[in-house]
Amino acid sequence: MINIKDLLCLDDFEAPARAHLPRPIFGYISGGVETNASLDGNRSAFNEWEFLPRVLVNTKARHQKTTLFGRTYDLPFGFPPMGATALAAYRGDDVLGKVAAKLNTVMIQSGASLTTMEHLKSVGPTAWFQAYLPGEPDIIVPLVERAQATGFEVLVLTVDVQVSANRENNVRAGFSSPLKPSLRLAWDCMLRPRWTLGTFARTVMNHGMPHLENMGFPRIPILGNLERPRMSRDGLNWEHVELMRKIWKGKLVLKGVLAREDVRIARESGVNGIMVSNHGGRQLDGTISPFRALPGAVAEAGNMAIMMDSGIRRGTDVLKAIAMGAHFVFVGRPFLYAASIAGEAGVHHAASLLRDEISRNMAMLGISSLAEMKRELLVPRLGPL
Repeated sequence: MINIKDLLCLDDFEAPARAHLPRPIFGYISGGVETNASLDGNRSAFNEWEFLPRVLVNTKARHQKTTLFGRTYDLPFGFPPMGATALAAYRGDDVLGKVAAKLNTVMIQSGASLTTMEHLKSVGPTAWFQAYLPGEPDIIVPLVERAQATGFEVLVLTVDVQVSANRENNVRAGFSSPLKPSLRLAWDCMLRPRWTLGTFARTVMNHGMPHLENMGFPRIPILGNLERPRMSRDGLNWEHVELMRKIWKGKLVLKGVLAREDVRIARESGVNGIMVSNHGGRQLDGTISPFRALPGAVAEAGNMAIMMDSGIRRGTDVLKAIAMGAHFVFVGRPFLYAASIAGEAGVHHAASLLRDEISRNMAMLGISSLAEMKRELLVPRLGPL
């Protein structure tokens, strides 16, 4: 049994999660796509910039409060949408939603989650909802109206999943959605009895078989031989964004935007925010890292909120993203690992580690608020001062 106090940074949660989770589920969470070029590039991009600290500055009153869409949050980071979270941790969506609310930050429920949006919103009042949608108004309109009736204030449309990615790692690990019963899967579960009894069996006994609940098609059990309906997202286009803008009364965010020109079109279409993201390196291999794409997005943003995910693991990463113009960032895999091995306590511990890193770094940089984290505090690695 792991003592979470022995985990000293976000990267430390990966090894115990690997030991705890069945191979198909860990492989689904951890993997990128094809050669993992995007996955690796998301991390290496942060090393291209270094800090230029200021000294002899009183930072005793420093804080991390961040305002986004008119709401003030206590942290500059939150939990992004992650599919099948309830497979990784018992009531995983609840865990992330509850912790986010307690910490006064954002959790985004995935459209591919196994928890109804109505339930999640009831336990996670600070949550947003993310949708995977095809270019079909007959599916778009009911799902948007359902999210609106549920009380979500922010709707996130993911736009970088036009087709299913070539995730060879999923095939090698034995993951599919839904999971197909097999001797291999049974063996993987036997090798991980804590997960099998404490997550899967506990879920089925208390709540029944988990289902995909929020995709816009009839509920599909996560384990079985039923085929998941395939939605043709390659038909989704700006006309559908404009349709959503007309019927959605809250804030509308596009997730998965990287090109500066697309940021401009989003602004002109009435979108309220952009999440600069390459889907955690899980879609098009070799895609530019979101951190590198940030300056171009910020230049076209106007009054839109600019957020970022993919590759953030340290407080230094958070501060570099903010210096490049991000208003807020999202951190995924480490918090899902934390939920899988220790539930709410694990996520609280992971969030505390990241929060404390940011606080220490702010003191050493000579800033008391995130508004002071300017581009001038960064210099290119090996570049002239």
